[in-house]
Amino acid sequence: MRTDDHRDWKLSLGAYALGDLPPDERAAVAAHLEGCEECRAELRSLEGVAALLPLADPARIEQPTARPPADLGARIEAQIAAESAREGRARKRRRLRLGFGGAIAAAAVAAALAIAILPGSSGESSPAQKVDFASLPKGVSIDATLEPHAFGTEIEMYVSGVRSGTLCRVFLRDAKGRTYSAGSFRYRWGEDSHAVLSSALDLSQAKVIGVHAGDRTFMAPVDQATALVGGAGIDAT
Repeated sequence: MRTDDHRDWKLSLGAYALGDLPPDERAAVAAHLEGCEECRAELRSLEGVAALLPLADPARIEQPTARPPADLGARIEAQIAAESAREGRARKRRRLRLGFGGAIAAAAVAAALAIAILPGSSGESSPAQKVDFASLPKGVSIDATLEPHAFGTEIEMYVSGVRSGTLCRVFLRDAKGRTYSAGSFRYRWGEDSHAVLSSALDLSQAKVIGVHAGDRTFMAPVDQATALVGGAGIDAT
């Protein structure tokens, strides 16, 4: 088995442990587990984590003594309005099931919201940005909209023209070249694919956004100087 194929199976183990796979994919993972001791061992460790998630008690989170920023209410209202508008657009596209990275990111958001109002949080953030990937193969189109949040960066990905079933893994990199995963999704049935993911890296620190699509990697610079600009793409195959 190729290394990339084996990695793809591992990326599905988290959703398998959470019971969040459709029947056909769950059956495929179960069949793979029968012949792969390495994946069975990893699944056992993930099942332990999945079993602990329901035990998390928000009431035990220590309340911060600092007062939230004065404009927090207005910022939340603006964010709700933006989310509603984006969801309306998303109904016209086919949302994809996110991988285990998306499930963990969702759990991390709740904890990050409490951290966001601790002493020393400035509340400042960069504007949203639209990044277009250039230098792509003929017929392939990739673009992303990056938006700052208290938990890091929300990434709205749009992919078209890659082979059906291709696993797309999205990441951000900072100025020091450190990579921050934003989760993954699969391109299905040759249709245009749209997914919303998140990364712990703050948008103001992001320098590059990249997508591993099958055996190819495409990257584009994140321009911090101007909001809603298109970046020149980098094919890092």
